[in-house]
Amino acid sequence: MDTIEKNRHVDYNRPACPVEATLELIGGKWKGIILYYLLNGRLRFSELKRTIGCVTQRMLTKQLRELESSGLVSRTVYAEVPPRVEYELTKEGESLKPVINALKKWGESHALKLLEQRQTSEDEIR
Repeated sequence: MDTIEKNRHVDYNRPACPVEATLELIGGKWKGIILYYLLNGRLRFSELKRTIGCVTQRMLTKQLRELESSGLVSRTVYAEVPPRVEYELTKEGESLKPVINALKKWGESHALKLLEQRQTSEDEIR
C-alpha cells in the first residue's frame, strides 16, 4: 500500500492536530530510526540498511521515499557505476534533532523498563 499520497487524517483543526500532523510525518516503525541515524550525517542506502539491521530493502525504500516526500530527507544520486545514492536530513529534518534526542532519552529512562515489564507479564500469562 502506497501512503505517500494519502494522509491518515484530513482534519487538523482539533486541539491535538499538531501532534497528529507530526506523527503523520514521522510516525511508523522505521521513520524515527532512519531520522535518528541520519542525525549524524549523510549515509548511503547500504550503510543505512546495514546500520538499522532488520529492515527489508523494500520497506527502507518506502520509508525513505515518504520522508523525502515530506521534505525531511533529501536524496542525492551520483552518476557512477555502480550508482551511489545518499540520504541526509534537510533543514526541516535537522529541526527534529531535539525531538529525536528527547525520544531517545525517554526510551533510555522509561521504554526499556516498560517493554521488559510487558514481556514478563506476557510470559506469566503463557
